[in-house]
Amino acid sequence: MAQGIQLERAKFCCSICLDLLNDPVTIPCGHSYCMSCIKDHLVCEDRKEVYSCPHCRQTFIQRPVLVKNTMLAFVVEELKKTGLQAAPADHCYAGPEDVACDFCTGRKLKAVKSCLVCLVSYCEKHLQPHYDKPQLKKHKLVDPSENLQENICSRHDEVMKMFCRTDQQCICYLCSKDNHKGHDKVSAAAERTERQRELVFIQQKIRQRIQDREKDVKLFQQEEDAINHSADNALRNTDKVFSELIRNIEKRVSDVREKIKSRQKTEVNRYKKVREKVQQEIAELKRKDAELEKLSRSVDHTHFLLNYPSLSHLSENKDPPTVRVRRLRYFEKVTVALSEARDKLQQVLGEEYAKISMMVTEADILKPNPQAEPETRADFLHYACQLTLDPDTANRHLSISKGNRKVAFMREEQKYSPHPDRFEFSWQVLSKESLTGRCYWELERSGRGLLVAITYKDISRAGNFSECVFGHNDKSWALDCYKNSYEFRHNNIKTPIPGTWSSRVGVYLDHRAGILSFYSISETMTLLRQVKTTFTQPLYAGLWLSEGATAEICQLK
Repeated sequence: MAQGIQLERAKFCCSICLDLLNDPVTIPCGHSYCMSCIKDHLVCEDRKEVYSCPHCRQTFIQRPVLVKNTMLAFVVEELKKTGLQAAPADHCYAGPEDVACDFCTGRKLKAVKSCLVCLVSYCEKHLQPHYDKPQLKKHKLVDPSENLQENICSRHDEVMKMFCRTDQQCICYLCSKDNHKGHDKVSAAAERTERQRELVFIQQKIRQRIQDREKDVKLFQQEEDAINHSADNALRNTDKVFSELIRNIEKRVSDVREKIKSRQKTEVNRYKKVREKVQQEIAELKRKDAELEKLSRSVDHTHFLLNYPSLSHLSENKDPPTVRVRRLRYFEKVTVALSEARDKLQQVLGEEYAKISMMVTEADILKPNPQAEPETRADFLHYACQLTLDPDTANRHLSISKGNRKVAFMREEQKYSPHPDRFEFSWQVLSKESLTGRCYWELERSGRGLLVAITYKDISRAGNFSECVFGHNDKSWALDCYKNSYEFRHNNIKTPIPGTWSSRVGVYLDHRAGILSFYSISETMTLLRQVKTTFTQPLYAGLWLSEGATAEICQLK
Protein backbone atom coordinates (compact mmCIF):
# COMPACT_ATOMS: atom_id res chain seq x y z
CA MET A 1 0.00 0.00 0.00
CA ALA A 2 2.79 2.42 0.87
CA GLN A 3 4.26 1.77 -2.60
CA GLY A 4 1.14 3.10 -4.31
CA ILE A 5 1.38 6.60 -2.82
CA GLN A 6 4.19 8.78 -1.54
CA LEU A 7 3.55 9.26 2.17
CA GLU A 8 5.37 11.38 4.72
CA ARG A 9 6.04 9.84 8.09
CA ALA A 10 5.16 13.11 9.88
CA LYS A 11 1.63 12.95 8.49
CA PHE A 12 1.02 9.78 10.50
CA CYS A 13 2.70 10.87 13.72
CA CYS A 14 0.90 11.79 16.92
CA SER A 15 1.45 15.52 17.60
CA ILE A 16 1.78 14.75 21.34
CA CYS A 17 4.44 12.02 21.39
CA LEU A 18 5.77 12.79 17.86
CA ASP A 19 5.91 9.07 17.06
CA LEU A 20 3.86 6.96 14.64
CA LEU A 21 0.25 6.71 15.78
CA ASN A 22 -0.41 3.81 18.11
CA ASP A 23 -4.05 2.71 18.36
CA PRO A 24 -5.20 5.97 16.68
CA VAL A 25 -8.41 7.67 17.82
CA THR A 26 -10.11 10.80 16.49
CA ILE A 27 -11.70 13.64 18.47
CA PRO A 28 -14.64 15.82 17.23
CA CYS A 29 -12.42 18.45 15.53
CA GLY A 30 -11.03 15.74 13.22
CA HIS A 31 -7.46 15.40 14.57
CA SER A 32 -6.11 12.00 15.53
CA TYR A 33 -3.81 10.91 18.39
CA CYS A 34 -2.51 7.82 20.10
CA MET A 35 -5.16 6.50 22.46
CA SER A 36 -2.85 6.72 25.48
CA CYS A 37 -1.51 10.18 24.57
CA ILE A 38 -4.89 11.88 24.20
CA LYS A 39 -6.21 10.17 27.34
CA ASP A 40 -3.29 11.56 29.35
CA HIS A 41 -3.92 15.00 27.86
CA LEU A 42 -7.61 14.93 28.78
CA VAL A 43 -6.82 13.77 32.32
CA CYS A 44 -4.63 16.89 32.74
CA GLU A 45 -7.52 19.07 31.60
CA ASP A 46 -10.14 17.43 33.83
CA ARG A 47 -9.65 20.14 36.46
CA LYS A 48 -10.37 22.86 33.89
CA GLU A 49 -13.84 23.87 32.82
CA VAL A 50 -13.18 23.15 29.14
CA TYR A 51 -11.15 20.67 27.06
CA SER A 52 -9.07 21.55 24.02
CA CYS A 53 -7.41 19.90 21.04
CA PRO A 54 -3.59 19.98 21.46
CA HIS A 55 -3.17 20.69 17.73
CA CYS A 56 -5.83 23.21 16.66
CA ARG A 57 -6.75 24.52 20.16
CA GLN A 58 -10.48 24.05 19.51
CA THR A 59 -12.28 23.88 22.84
CA PHE A 60 -15.04 21.53 23.99
CA ILE A 61 -17.38 22.09 26.92
CA GLN A 62 -17.77 18.34 27.48
CA ARG A 63 -14.97 15.80 27.46
CA PRO A 64 -14.50 14.68 23.83
CA VAL A 65 -15.61 11.20 22.89
CA LEU A 66 -12.67 9.17 21.53
CA VAL A 67 -13.54 7.27 18.34
CA LYS A 68 -11.14 4.64 17.02
CA ASN A 69 -9.97 5.43 13.48
CA THR A 70 -9.84 1.96 11.90
CA MET A 71 -8.78 3.21 8.47
CA LEU A 72 -5.87 5.20 9.89
CA ALA A 73 -4.86 2.25 12.09
CA PHE A 74 -4.69 0.04 9.01
CA VAL A 75 -2.57 2.56 7.08
CA VAL A 76 -0.12 2.96 9.97
CA GLU A 77 0.28 -0.80 10.31
CA GLU A 78 1.00 -1.12 6.58
CA LEU A 79 3.60 1.64 6.82
CA LYS A 80 5.31 -0.17 9.69
CA LYS A 81 5.50 -3.32 7.57
CA THR A 82 6.66 -1.86 4.26
CA GLY A 83 8.54 1.27 5.38
CA LEU A 84 8.22 4.74 3.89
CA GLN A 85 9.12 5.52 0.28
CA ALA A 86 11.61 8.34 0.00
CA ALA A 87 11.78 9.12 -3.73
CA PRO A 88 11.08 12.83 -3.83
CA ALA A 89 8.96 14.00 -6.77
CA ASP A 90 9.42 17.47 -8.25
CA HIS A 91 6.68 18.87 -6.04
CA CYS A 92 8.78 17.88 -2.99
CA TYR A 93 11.50 20.39 -3.87
CA ALA A 94 11.33 23.82 -2.27
CA GLY A 95 10.00 26.63 -4.42
CA PRO A 96 10.12 30.42 -3.89
CA GLU A 97 7.11 30.29 -1.57
CA ASP A 98 8.30 27.29 0.45
CA VAL A 99 10.56 26.90 3.48
CA ALA A 100 13.65 24.93 2.36
CA CYS A 101 15.49 22.28 4.35
CA ASP A 102 18.63 23.81 5.88
CA PHE A 103 20.57 20.50 5.65
CA CYS A 104 19.97 19.66 2.00
CA THR A 105 22.77 20.37 -0.44
CA GLY A 106 22.23 21.21 -4.09
CA ARG A 107 18.54 21.45 -4.90
CA LYS A 108 16.83 21.66 -1.52
CA LEU A 109 13.72 19.76 -0.52
CA LYS A 110 10.74 21.35 1.19
CA ALA A 111 10.98 21.48 4.95
CA VAL A 112 8.28 19.52 6.76
CA LYS A 113 9.12 20.74 10.26
CA SER A 114 11.11 23.46 12.02
CA CYS A 115 12.79 22.83 15.38
CA LEU A 116 12.48 25.62 17.94
CA VAL A 117 15.48 24.21 19.84
CA CYS A 118 17.87 23.70 16.91
CA LEU A 119 16.40 26.75 15.09
CA VAL A 120 16.70 24.77 11.87
CA SER A 121 14.12 23.56 9.30
CA TYR A 122 14.26 19.92 8.13
CA CYS A 123 12.94 17.88 5.22
CA GLU A 124 11.52 14.42 5.95
CA LYS A 125 14.88 12.71 5.56
CA HIS A 126 16.90 15.05 7.77
CA LEU A 127 14.09 15.23 10.33
CA GLN A 128 14.26 11.49 11.04
CA PRO A 129 16.89 11.76 13.84
CA HIS A 130 14.39 13.85 15.81
CA TYR A 131 12.11 10.83 15.85
CA ASP A 132 14.82 8.23 16.47
CA LYS A 133 17.34 9.85 18.84
CA PRO A 134 16.17 10.03 22.48
CA GLN A 135 18.04 13.29 23.06
CA LEU A 136 16.25 14.91 20.10
CA LYS A 137 12.76 13.60 20.78
CA LYS A 138 12.23 16.27 23.42
CA HIS A 139 12.81 19.09 20.91
CA LYS A 140 9.80 21.22 19.98
CA LEU A 141 8.80 20.69 16.34
CA VAL A 142 6.43 23.07 14.55
CA ASP A 143 5.21 23.59 11.02
CA PRO A 144 7.92 24.99 8.70
CA SER A 145 8.64 28.62 9.61
CA GLU A 146 10.73 31.36 8.04
CA ASN A 147 10.71 33.30 11.30
CA LEU A 148 13.17 31.20 13.29
CA GLN A 149 15.71 34.03 13.44
CA GLU A 150 13.20 36.05 15.44
CA ASN A 151 14.04 33.72 18.31
CA ILE A 152 17.73 34.76 18.36
CA CYS A 153 18.94 37.64 20.53
CA SER A 154 20.73 40.09 18.23
CA ARG A 155 23.09 41.09 21.04
CA HIS A 156 24.13 37.73 22.49
CA ASP A 157 23.25 35.38 19.63
CA GLU A 158 21.31 33.22 22.09
CA VAL A 159 17.78 31.80 21.92
CA MET A 160 15.27 34.17 23.54
CA LYS A 161 13.33 31.96 25.95
CA MET A 162 12.41 34.64 28.49
CA PHE A 163 10.17 37.71 28.55
CA CYS A 164 10.83 40.91 30.49
CA ARG A 165 7.53 42.30 31.73
CA THR A 166 9.18 45.47 32.91
CA ASP A 167 10.39 46.38 29.41
CA GLN A 168 7.78 44.31 27.53
CA GLN A 169 10.26 42.47 25.30
CA CYS A 170 11.65 39.00 24.61
CA ILE A 171 15.13 38.39 26.03
CA CYS A 172 17.72 35.64 26.31
CA TYR A 173 19.29 34.24 29.47
CA LEU A 174 22.31 36.57 29.19
CA CYS A 175 20.04 39.61 28.78
CA SER A 176 18.29 38.66 32.03
CA LYS A 177 21.63 38.83 33.85
CA ASP A 178 22.72 42.03 32.14
CA ASN A 179 20.42 44.89 31.02
CA HIS A 180 17.33 43.36 32.63
CA LYS A 181 18.78 42.52 36.01
CA GLY A 182 16.19 43.09 38.74
CA HIS A 183 13.31 43.31 36.28
CA ASP A 184 10.09 41.29 36.38
CA LYS A 185 10.99 38.32 34.15
CA VAL A 186 9.12 35.14 33.24
CA SER A 187 9.52 32.41 30.66
CA ALA A 188 8.22 33.12 27.17
CA ALA A 189 5.80 30.23 27.62
CA ALA A 190 4.37 31.75 30.83
CA GLU A 191 3.93 35.15 29.20
CA ARG A 192 2.35 33.48 26.17
CA THR A 193 -0.16 31.79 28.48
CA GLU A 194 -1.05 35.15 30.04
CA ARG A 195 -1.39 36.88 26.67
CA GLN A 196 -3.37 33.91 25.36
CA ARG A 197 -5.95 34.55 28.07
CA GLU A 198 -6.08 38.21 27.03
CA LEU A 199 -6.46 37.14 23.41
CA VAL A 200 -9.44 34.96 24.28
CA PHE A 201 -11.06 37.92 26.05
CA ILE A 202 -10.45 40.18 23.06
CA GLN A 203 -11.88 37.57 20.70
CA GLN A 204 -14.94 37.31 22.92
CA LYS A 205 -15.44 41.07 22.69
CA ILE A 206 -14.97 40.99 18.91
CA ARG A 207 -17.40 38.13 18.47
CA GLN A 208 -19.92 39.78 20.78
CA ARG A 209 -19.60 42.99 18.79
CA ILE A 210 -20.10 41.01 15.57
CA GLN A 211 -23.28 39.51 17.01
CA ASP A 212 -24.51 42.94 18.08
CA ARG A 213 -23.78 44.46 14.69
CA GLU A 214 -25.45 41.55 12.89
CA LYS A 215 -28.56 42.14 15.01
CA ASP A 216 -28.42 45.82 14.06
CA VAL A 217 -28.18 44.92 10.37
CA LYS A 218 -31.24 42.71 10.72
CA LEU A 219 -33.17 45.48 12.44
CA PHE A 220 -32.12 48.01 9.81
CA GLN A 221 -33.34 45.64 7.11
CA GLN A 222 -36.64 45.23 8.91
CA GLU A 223 -37.06 49.00 9.06
CA GLU A 224 -36.30 49.29 5.35
CA ASP A 225 -38.90 46.61 4.60
CA ALA A 226 -41.42 48.39 6.82
CA ILE A 227 -40.81 51.69 5.00
CA ASN A 228 -41.19 49.98 1.64
CA HIS A 229 -44.34 48.15 2.71
CA SER A 230 -45.93 51.28 4.18
CA ALA A 231 -44.96 53.35 1.17
CA ASP A 232 -46.44 50.74 -1.19
CA ASN A 233 -49.70 50.79 0.74
CA ALA A 234 -49.76 54.59 0.64
CA LEU A 235 -49.26 54.52 -3.13
CA ARG A 236 -52.11 52.07 -3.61
CA ASN A 237 -54.46 54.09 -1.38
CA THR A 238 -53.47 57.26 -3.19
CA ASP A 239 -54.47 55.74 -6.52
CA LYS A 240 -57.78 54.48 -5.11
CA VAL A 241 -58.84 57.77 -3.49
CA PHE A 242 -57.72 60.06 -6.26
CA SER A 243 -59.36 57.89 -8.92
CA GLU A 244 -62.79 58.94 -7.49
CA LEU A 245 -61.89 62.57 -7.94
CA ILE A 246 -59.82 62.17 -11.07
CA ARG A 247 -61.41 65.07 -13.02
CA ASN A 248 -60.67 67.55 -10.27
CA ILE A 249 -57.34 66.33 -8.84
CA GLU A 250 -55.58 64.66 -11.78
CA LYS A 251 -52.90 67.34 -11.78
CA ARG A 252 -52.32 66.74 -8.07
CA VAL A 253 -51.86 62.92 -8.18
CA SER A 254 -48.52 63.00 -9.92
CA ASP A 255 -47.18 65.53 -7.44
CA VAL A 256 -48.24 63.51 -4.39
CA ARG A 257 -46.81 60.28 -5.87
CA GLU A 258 -43.44 61.91 -6.48
CA LYS A 259 -43.31 63.25 -2.94
CA ILE A 260 -43.98 59.81 -1.48
CA LYS A 261 -41.42 58.12 -3.70
CA SER A 262 -38.81 60.76 -2.95
CA ARG A 263 -39.38 60.44 0.78
CA GLN A 264 -39.31 56.66 0.52
CA LYS A 265 -36.00 56.74 -1.36
CA THR A 266 -34.50 59.20 1.10
CA GLU A 267 -35.37 57.15 4.16
CA VAL A 268 -34.46 53.78 2.62
CA ASN A 269 -31.11 55.17 1.48
CA ARG A 270 -30.46 56.48 4.98
CA TYR A 271 -30.91 53.05 6.52
CA LYS A 272 -29.08 51.39 3.64
CA LYS A 273 -25.98 53.53 4.19
CA VAL A 274 -25.98 52.81 7.92
CA ARG A 275 -26.50 49.11 7.27
CA GLU A 276 -23.63 48.96 4.78
CA LYS A 277 -21.38 50.74 7.28
CA VAL A 278 -22.21 48.16 9.95
CA GLN A 279 -21.61 45.33 7.47
CA GLN A 280 -18.18 46.77 6.68
CA GLU A 281 -17.43 46.86 10.40
CA ILE A 282 -18.51 43.21 10.72
CA ALA A 283 -16.23 42.22 7.84
CA GLU A 284 -13.28 44.01 9.46
CA LEU A 285 -13.99 42.42 12.85
CA LYS A 286 -14.19 38.97 11.25
CA ARG A 287 -10.88 39.58 9.49
CA LYS A 288 -9.26 40.61 12.78
CA ASP A 289 -10.81 37.64 14.56
CA ALA A 290 -9.37 35.31 11.90
CA GLU A 291 -5.90 36.83 12.33
CA LEU A 292 -6.11 36.47 16.10
CA GLU A 293 -7.35 32.89 15.73
CA LYS A 294 -4.39 32.10 13.49
CA LEU A 295 -2.02 33.73 15.98
CA SER A 296 -3.58 31.83 18.88
CA ARG A 297 -2.70 28.54 17.19
CA SER A 298 0.95 29.41 16.79
CA VAL A 299 3.20 27.37 19.04
CA ASP A 300 6.12 29.70 18.47
CA HIS A 301 6.01 31.84 21.61
CA THR A 302 8.32 34.52 20.30
CA HIS A 303 6.49 34.87 17.01
CA PHE A 304 3.27 35.15 19.01
CA LEU A 305 4.64 37.84 21.33
CA LEU A 306 6.14 39.87 18.50
CA ASN A 307 2.90 39.96 16.53
CA TYR A 308 0.45 40.10 19.45
CA PRO A 309 0.61 43.87 20.21
CA SER A 310 -0.35 44.97 16.68
CA LEU A 311 -3.06 42.34 16.24
CA SER A 312 -4.60 42.69 19.71
CA HIS A 313 -5.21 46.41 19.36
CA LEU A 314 -8.93 46.92 19.02
CA SER A 315 -9.91 50.39 17.97
CA GLU A 316 -12.93 51.90 19.69
CA ASN A 317 -15.96 52.59 17.51
CA LYS A 318 -16.45 56.28 18.30
CA ASP A 319 -20.02 56.57 17.10
CA PRO A 320 -21.58 53.13 16.46
CA PRO A 321 -25.04 53.29 14.85
CA THR A 322 -27.96 51.97 16.79
CA VAL A 323 -31.46 50.91 16.00
CA ARG A 324 -34.51 51.67 18.07
CA VAL A 325 -37.43 49.73 16.68
CA ARG A 326 -40.74 51.51 16.84
CA ARG A 327 -43.71 49.71 15.46
CA LEU A 328 -45.07 52.72 13.56
CA ARG A 329 -46.78 52.78 10.22
CA TYR A 330 -44.99 55.25 8.11
CA PHE A 331 -47.42 56.59 5.50
CA GLU A 332 -50.84 55.87 6.97
CA LYS A 333 -51.36 59.53 7.83
CA VAL A 334 -51.14 60.24 4.13
CA THR A 335 -54.02 57.87 3.46
CA VAL A 336 -56.09 59.47 6.22
CA ALA A 337 -55.53 62.88 4.74
CA LEU A 338 -56.50 61.58 1.29
CA SER A 339 -59.76 60.16 2.62
CA GLU A 340 -60.64 63.49 4.18
CA ALA A 341 -59.93 65.22 0.90
CA ARG A 342 -62.25 62.83 -0.93
CA ASP A 343 -65.09 63.54 1.51
CA LYS A 344 -64.79 67.31 1.24
CA LEU A 345 -64.59 67.18 -2.56
CA GLN A 346 -63.85 70.26 -4.67
CA GLN A 347 -64.64 73.02 -2.20
CA VAL A 348 -61.82 71.93 0.11
CA LEU A 349 -59.46 70.54 -2.52
CA GLY A 350 -56.98 73.39 -2.30
CA GLU A 351 -56.78 73.24 1.50
CA GLU A 352 -56.60 69.45 1.63
CA TYR A 353 -53.92 69.26 -1.03
CA ALA A 354 -51.64 71.42 1.07
CA LYS A 355 -52.32 69.15 4.03
CA ILE A 356 -51.52 66.05 1.95
CA SER A 357 -48.20 67.47 0.80
CA MET A 358 -47.28 68.33 4.38
CA MET A 359 -48.16 64.84 5.57
CA VAL A 360 -45.88 63.22 3.00
CA THR A 361 -43.00 65.47 3.97
CA GLU A 362 -43.49 65.03 7.72
CA ALA A 363 -44.47 61.34 7.78
CA ASP A 364 -43.46 59.43 10.89
CA ILE A 365 -40.23 58.16 9.38
CA LEU A 366 -37.76 56.70 11.86
CA LYS A 367 -34.51 58.59 11.88
CA PRO A 368 -31.42 56.99 13.46
CA ASN A 369 -31.03 58.79 16.78
CA PRO A 370 -27.65 59.42 18.34
CA GLN A 371 -26.82 56.64 20.74
CA ALA A 372 -28.35 57.29 24.13
CA GLU A 373 -26.14 57.56 27.20
CA PRO A 374 -25.78 54.27 29.12
CA GLU A 375 -28.18 53.80 32.01
CA THR A 376 -27.44 50.44 33.67
CA ARG A 377 -24.10 49.00 34.77
CA ALA A 378 -24.39 46.47 31.94
CA ASP A 379 -24.62 49.41 29.53
CA PHE A 380 -21.52 51.00 31.05
CA LEU A 381 -19.56 47.75 30.87
CA HIS A 382 -20.07 47.81 27.11
CA TYR A 383 -17.55 50.70 27.10
CA ALA A 384 -15.16 49.15 29.63
CA CYS A 385 -11.50 49.92 28.89
CA GLN A 386 -8.48 48.08 30.28
CA LEU A 387 -6.28 50.72 31.92
CA THR A 388 -2.77 50.33 33.30
CA LEU A 389 -0.66 52.82 35.24
CA ASP A 390 2.45 54.35 33.70
CA PRO A 391 5.46 53.83 36.04
CA ASP A 392 7.32 56.63 34.19
CA THR A 393 4.80 59.15 35.59
CA ALA A 394 4.64 57.76 39.17
CA ASN A 395 5.93 59.87 42.04
CA ARG A 396 8.74 58.15 43.94
CA HIS A 397 6.49 57.62 46.97
CA LEU A 398 4.13 55.46 44.91
CA SER A 399 4.69 51.73 44.32
CA ILE A 400 3.16 50.17 41.19
CA SER A 401 2.27 46.45 41.14
CA LYS A 402 -0.19 43.81 39.83
CA GLY A 403 0.61 44.30 36.18
CA ASN A 404 0.66 48.11 36.63
CA ARG A 405 -2.95 48.13 37.87
CA LYS A 406 -2.35 48.68 41.60
CA VAL A 407 -0.69 51.67 43.32
CA ALA A 408 0.18 52.15 46.98
CA PHE A 409 1.70 55.01 48.96
CA MET A 410 5.16 54.20 50.40
CA ARG A 411 7.06 56.26 52.96
CA GLU A 412 10.37 55.22 51.46
CA GLU A 413 11.09 56.57 48.00
CA GLN A 414 11.10 54.01 45.19
CA LYS A 415 14.17 53.65 42.98
CA TYR A 416 12.69 55.02 39.77
CA SER A 417 14.95 56.28 37.02
CA PRO A 418 14.68 59.97 36.06
CA HIS A 419 11.98 60.71 33.50
CA PRO A 420 10.50 64.01 32.22
CA ASP A 421 6.93 62.69 32.72
CA ARG A 422 7.43 61.84 36.42
CA PHE A 423 5.53 63.84 39.06
CA GLU A 424 8.30 65.21 41.25
CA PHE A 425 6.43 66.61 44.25
CA SER A 426 2.76 65.56 44.04
CA TRP A 427 1.96 61.92 44.92
CA GLN A 428 0.34 61.19 41.57
CA VAL A 429 0.44 58.78 38.61
CA LEU A 430 -1.20 58.72 35.15
CA SER A 431 -2.52 55.90 33.00
CA LYS A 432 -0.51 54.67 30.02
CA GLU A 433 -3.59 54.68 27.82
CA SER A 434 -5.24 57.84 26.56
CA LEU A 435 -9.02 58.14 26.84
CA THR A 436 -10.98 59.15 23.75
CA GLY A 437 -14.46 58.27 22.55
CA ARG A 438 -16.53 56.52 25.22
CA CYS A 439 -14.65 54.89 28.11
CA TYR A 440 -15.63 53.37 31.44
CA TRP A 441 -13.43 52.07 34.25
CA GLU A 442 -13.64 51.25 37.94
CA LEU A 443 -11.23 51.09 40.86
CA GLU A 444 -11.19 49.74 44.42
CA ARG A 445 -9.71 52.03 47.06
CA SER A 446 -8.64 51.61 50.66
CA GLY A 447 -6.91 53.69 53.30
CA ARG A 448 -7.36 57.41 53.71
CA GLY A 449 -7.38 60.03 50.96
CA LEU A 450 -7.53 59.45 47.22
CA LEU A 451 -8.14 61.64 44.17
CA VAL A 452 -9.66 59.89 41.14
CA ALA A 453 -9.05 62.17 38.19
CA ILE A 454 -9.28 62.77 34.46
CA THR A 455 -6.57 65.09 33.13
CA TYR A 456 -4.77 66.39 30.07
CA LYS A 457 -1.29 64.93 29.69
CA ASP A 458 0.43 68.34 29.70
CA ILE A 459 -0.46 68.97 33.35
CA SER A 460 2.62 70.28 35.19
CA ARG A 461 4.98 67.67 36.67
CA ALA A 462 7.16 69.86 38.86
CA GLY A 463 5.32 73.19 39.27
CA ASN A 464 3.58 74.57 42.33
CA PHE A 465 0.69 72.89 44.13
CA SER A 466 -2.10 74.42 42.05
CA GLU A 467 -0.36 73.59 38.78
CA CYS A 468 0.31 69.93 39.56
CA VAL A 469 -2.39 68.50 41.82
CA PHE A 470 -5.50 67.09 40.16
CA GLY A 471 -8.58 69.28 40.51
CA HIS A 472 -6.66 72.45 41.41
CA ASN A 473 -6.32 73.69 37.82
CA ASP A 474 -8.26 73.88 34.55
CA LYS A 475 -6.43 70.85 33.11
CA SER A 476 -7.97 68.24 35.41
CA TRP A 477 -11.24 67.09 36.97
CA ALA A 478 -11.06 65.09 40.21
CA LEU A 479 -13.23 63.23 42.72
CA ASP A 480 -11.75 63.59 46.21
CA CYS A 481 -12.47 60.39 48.19
CA TYR A 482 -11.75 60.73 51.90
CA LYS A 483 -12.88 57.73 53.96
CA ASN A 484 -16.66 57.67 53.26
CA SER A 485 -17.13 61.24 51.98
CA TYR A 486 -16.69 62.73 48.51
CA GLU A 487 -15.91 66.14 47.02
CA PHE A 488 -15.64 67.19 43.38
CA ARG A 489 -12.79 69.50 42.34
CA HIS A 490 -12.02 71.46 39.16
CA ASN A 491 -9.95 74.62 38.73
CA ASN A 492 -9.62 74.79 42.55
CA ILE A 493 -13.40 74.97 43.00
CA LYS A 494 -14.64 72.38 45.50
CA THR A 495 -18.18 70.97 45.50
CA PRO A 496 -19.13 68.69 48.44
CA ILE A 497 -21.13 65.53 47.65
CA PRO A 498 -23.25 64.50 50.66
CA GLY A 499 -23.82 60.88 51.65
CA THR A 500 -21.88 57.77 52.60
CA TRP A 501 -20.49 55.80 49.68
CA SER A 502 -18.77 52.52 48.82
CA SER A 503 -15.07 51.77 48.28
CA ARG A 504 -15.54 51.21 44.52
CA VAL A 505 -15.69 54.17 42.15
CA GLY A 506 -16.77 54.11 38.50
CA VAL A 507 -15.72 56.74 35.94
CA TYR A 508 -17.49 57.25 32.61
CA LEU A 509 -16.18 59.56 29.86
CA ASP A 510 -17.79 60.55 26.56
CA HIS A 511 -14.98 62.63 25.10
CA ARG A 512 -16.86 63.81 22.01
CA ALA A 513 -20.01 64.80 23.93
CA GLY A 514 -17.93 66.39 26.72
CA ILE A 515 -19.54 64.28 29.47
CA LEU A 516 -17.64 63.10 32.57
CA SER A 517 -19.44 61.17 35.32
CA PHE A 518 -18.33 59.67 38.63
CA TYR A 519 -20.31 56.84 40.26
CA SER A 520 -20.36 55.00 43.57
CA ILE A 521 -20.52 51.27 42.82
CA SER A 522 -22.12 48.79 45.22
CA GLU A 523 -25.15 46.65 44.44
CA THR A 524 -26.35 49.62 42.43
CA MET A 525 -24.73 52.56 40.64
CA THR A 526 -25.18 55.96 42.25
CA LEU A 527 -24.26 59.08 40.29
CA LEU A 528 -21.97 61.27 42.39
CA ARG A 529 -21.17 64.02 39.93
CA GLN A 530 -21.59 64.69 36.20
CA VAL A 531 -19.71 67.35 34.26
CA LYS A 532 -20.63 68.65 30.80
CA THR A 533 -17.89 70.62 29.12
CA THR A 534 -15.71 70.66 25.98
CA PHE A 535 -12.54 68.57 26.00
CA THR A 536 -9.83 69.93 23.68
CA GLN A 537 -7.19 67.20 24.07
CA PRO A 538 -6.99 63.44 24.70
CA LEU A 539 -7.47 62.67 28.39
CA TYR A 540 -5.70 60.33 30.82
CA ALA A 541 -6.82 58.70 34.05
CA GLY A 542 -4.95 59.95 37.12
CA LEU A 543 -4.64 58.99 40.79
CA TRP A 544 -3.37 60.96 43.80
CA LEU A 545 -2.80 59.06 47.06
CA SER A 546 -2.31 60.22 50.61
CA GLU A 547 -0.21 58.35 53.15
CA GLY A 548 -1.56 54.83 53.80
CA ALA A 549 -3.82 54.78 50.74
CA THR A 550 -3.98 52.12 48.01
CA ALA A 551 -6.00 51.84 44.81
CA GLU A 552 -6.43 49.11 42.21
CA ILE A 553 -7.92 49.45 38.73
CA CYS A 554 -10.51 46.69 38.33
CA GLN A 555 -10.47 44.21 35.48
CA LEU A 556 -13.95 44.48 34.03
CA LYS A 557 -15.51 41.70 31.96
